[in-house]
Parts: sequence; structure tokens; C-alpha cells
Amino acid sequence: MRLLGTTTSLLEEFSGKNIPKYAILSHRWEDEEVTFQDLQKVQTLTDIKKKGIGKIMGCLKSAASYGCDWVWIDSCCIDKTSSAELSEAINSMFSWYQKAEICLTYLSDVQPGVLCDPRGDYGGQDLSFRRSKWWTRGWTLQELLAPRHLMFIDRYWGSIGTRNDLSKIVSQITGINGPHLKNPRAASVAQIMSWASKRETTRTEDMAYSLMGLFGVYMSPLYGEGENAFIRLQLEIMKISDDESIFAWSDSSNRGGGLLAQHPAAFKQCGSIIQYESDPEKPEFSMTNKGLRIEAHI
Repeated sequence: MRLLGTTTSLLEEFSGKNIPKYAILSHRWEDEEVTFQDLQKVQTLTDIKKKGIGKIMGCLKSAASYGCDWVWIDSCCIDKTSSAELSEAINSMFSWYQKAEICLTYLSDVQPGVLCDPRGDYGGQDLSFRRSKWWTRGWTLQELLAPRHLMFIDRYWGSIGTRNDLSKIVSQITGINGPHLKNPRAASVAQIMSWASKRETTRTEDMAYSLMGLFGVYMSPLYGEGENAFIRLQLEIMKISDDESIFAWSDSSNRGGGLLAQHPAAFKQCGSIIQYESDPEKPEFSMTNKGLRIEAHI
């Protein structure tokens, strides 16, 4: 894991038990983000002339204010020219967000003045918070749910409120209820898919890869496979889960047919579908080279 020093502004690699306390950034990618290669070319951050340098500097300062000497930022802490490193990062990302001291969730399109009201009584000030594009991105779903502690930050790096403080409005925006905000893996497969149903990713494959951590599965990313990535994700889920809600989707435009959905959007009406863990007659199922094999009482 490569981390950026909040005081040194230098990258350093850590592994295993040697990983120090760190903050982690959640944000929406915009124009001129600072990359790993950019940091390799300069002596100091001030030598970087990209627009994204302001985000890096703000993140370092904010992380330091929470007592963290290190921070992880996806745009510049991953060498994306290395397919092996990118694969490791994608498969480790949920864990990295989960283990961070704090997740700084930077909403660049939210102005200062959005106030947290623990009672859940929100006025017009929360409109820009609700309308932030951060809520529409595929990768930010796991970034919302994985961290132990999450602070929402406005465009000038002022604190808006924590995920816990703002749980009511976060639930309204995302459709994720309070208990699942704290323990997302307690939800059914269909429910988790429904949370992602209205989100988007720049690359088709990332819609699947961004959900792996929430389901506790691991896959090698294969950019170029298109919608097949989401099929692969469902097959991997079936290997570790007997939750039949994976078949609860509905999509009249499903071009490929078959038992598996082609996109999380097919689960958009599945937010209330739960699974009954105590059912003694729960059927076993698996996918074979001839199709679905299921054993059930008739």
C-alpha cells in the first residue's frame, strides 16, 4: 500500500503490520487529477500545475488535522500503468477504506453553509448536499459504506458532518436504511444491487468491480470485457452465497436473456427484498456449464 505523507508530501510503500494510521480520501474524479506519474516528476507539490493539486493539498491539511501523518488518495497512490498493481488496488480497496482512521469525503460541488442537524430537521441548506454528483458515482458506494468513520467535506475543506450525524438524509438520498449504513453486508444481494442501480461509472466494467468489496468477492479486472464483468460478479457471489434474491431482478430490456442481470439497474425495485437466514429448506444452487442447478423441495 502506497501512502502520501501529510507533512513530507512524499510517497512511501507499506505492507502488513507496518501500515501506519492513515486517512483516506473519497472524491469524484474531475479534470486534471494529479497522478502517480505527476508526483514522480517533481521535487515538491507546488511544482505541479494541474487543477487537481488543490485537492491534494487540501486533503493533506485536512488529514493532518485529524492526527494522521499519512493519507491514501486513489488518483496518485496507485501506479495505474501497472496492471498487477491496479488489480491489487481494486481488490483491496474496500479493506483499505474499512481500515482507515477516517474517510474524508470531499464534495467539490457543495458550498459552505450546509449544516448538520442531528435531529434530522433539514432546510434548504441541504439541497446542494443532496444534489452532489458524488452520490451518483459507482465507486463512491463502497466508499460510503466501508469506512468506520466518515466526514463529509465541502469544496473549501470545511466539515459538513459525519455519516452518523447525517444518517437520516444519507438514507433518504441513497435508499440505504440506518442499520445497513453501519452493516451493509447484512443486506440481501438484491438490496445491495439496488443501491447501485442508479449509479454510473466511466468504464462499463467498473460497475461490477466497484461492488466486489461489498460482497466480499475477488476478481481479476479485465478491462474490455464490458457487461460480462457484471455477469462474472454474480457468478462469484453465487460461489459464496445462497441468497436467492440474486435472481429477483426484473428488466424487460435485458438483451442477453438468461438468469443473470446485465446491470445493477435491473435491481432498482429490489430495495425491500430481504433473505431469511433461518429457512431450513433453503434451496442450494450453483451455475454449471449447462446452466443453473438448483435443489429444492417440491
